[in-house]
Amino acid sequence: MSDTPGKLRLGALVALVVGSMIGGGIFSLPQNMAASADVGAILIGWAITAVGMLTLAFVFQTLANRKPDLDGGVYAYAKAGFGDYMGFSSAWGYWISAWLGNVGYFVLLFSTLGYFFPIFGEGNTPAAIIGASILLWAVHFLVLRGIKEAAFINLLTTIAKVVPLVLFILIAFFAFKLDIFTSDIWGVKNPDLGSVMNQVRNMMLVTVWVFIGIEGASIFSSRAEKRSDVGKATVIGFIIVLLLLVLVNVLSLGIMTQPELAKLQNPSMAAVLEHVVGHWGAVLISVGLIISLLGALLSWVLLCAEIMFAAAKDHTMPAFLKKENANHVPVNALWLTNAMVQLFLIITLFSASTYLSLIYLATSMILVPYLWSAAYGFLLAVRAETYENALAERKKDLIIGGIALIYAIWLIYAGGLKYLLLSALLYAPGAILFAKAKRESGQPVFTNIEKVIFAAVVIGALIAAYGLYDGFLTL
Repeated sequence: MSDTPGKLRLGALVALVVGSMIGGGIFSLPQNMAASADVGAILIGWAITAVGMLTLAFVFQTLANRKPDLDGGVYAYAKAGFGDYMGFSSAWGYWISAWLGNVGYFVLLFSTLGYFFPIFGEGNTPAAIIGASILLWAVHFLVLRGIKEAAFINLLTTIAKVVPLVLFILIAFFAFKLDIFTSDIWGVKNPDLGSVMNQVRNMMLVTVWVFIGIEGASIFSSRAEKRSDVGKATVIGFIIVLLLLVLVNVLSLGIMTQPELAKLQNPSMAAVLEHVVGHWGAVLISVGLIISLLGALLSWVLLCAEIMFAAAKDHTMPAFLKKENANHVPVNALWLTNAMVQLFLIITLFSASTYLSLIYLATSMILVPYLWSAAYGFLLAVRAETYENALAERKKDLIIGGIALIYAIWLIYAGGLKYLLLSALLYAPGAILFAKAKRESGQPVFTNIEKVIFAAVVIGALIAAYGLYDGFLTL
């Protein structure tokens, strides 16, 4: 993989980005999108997402090059720009988003196996949870063997999962019918969808979900062989994934109508291909998805542990999280992460949490880290920091950072109040670890402005807790 021991080359970094972005999301995309929007709104939504996410990818690329001393990506940017509590919150939110996504992956994986073995049902039956738990700890012990070995397995699964996707796109291209695609472009025949603006808003959390992982390379920046490869891997990975996502989504809309797609069980790509070529199509996609999810689980278990470890190294998180084993794997961070996944797997057994509800929550948790990264990129350009002799570049980065920031704010609005409150409920307990880290450094816990921010988070968390108790909020 690399001549430098334990260092990752461009190919491995691109595979990490593509591998962590292509998990289960793309295989459920036809139904997830059709559930809230029709053709016209979907095309507008993808256009907004492509511009917004590309500017975010450029912000990560710029920050990787301009601030090479900041390892650990997303959270380090929030900390450098907006203080310790914002840095901590970004690491905490990103970490929760990552392991919640893993819970969603386990539910989807066993829902897919349910296609072959009905005992697993929709992925949240007792048999499915036992199976998921066994698999979780198998991955855990594999990762304990070392980061580089796991990254190599990820490279193999990335190649293995792109093959069925490309096959799907080729078959769907020839099966595409324009009359189906244009039968109800703006969703007028389905009043439940609401206005075009509403449709665009409602599909936004799904589009963000399928792109989470775009910052994967920047989190592993300290392990890259060449620093400049981090930014390159981010942009190359983004373009590959964008093409695959848009083709899968748009071609599906020319094979089945929006109401038909909205009713499919996930992974809906399997049902779309079955509609064209018969039973073997569903089997092909299901097998591709199982390989894909196993690879994505591996990437995300790595990312979860790495973000806690990087944050502990610079005293943002408590010191016990920076302990490594002989293979340089952050053991305590890994145990804490997978214990939380195990806990939430048990919760999904008792609450009817579906794949879609889990990914909405995971996505809303990552919006804050994305917002602070975009804001920091914009702030550097505004202050002209690191741009001493680069006036033209500064102007370009001002525009890119500005668009990324507007997009990040729009995402929080699109997510809606429900997910903002549920996020607050998950953000609030993090203050315990933050206070522990501060005490270890012998510093006061909050600055005055951080006290105000924390108070707002606590109020949101209390409203959410009451909402869940009273029933006006549901998971």
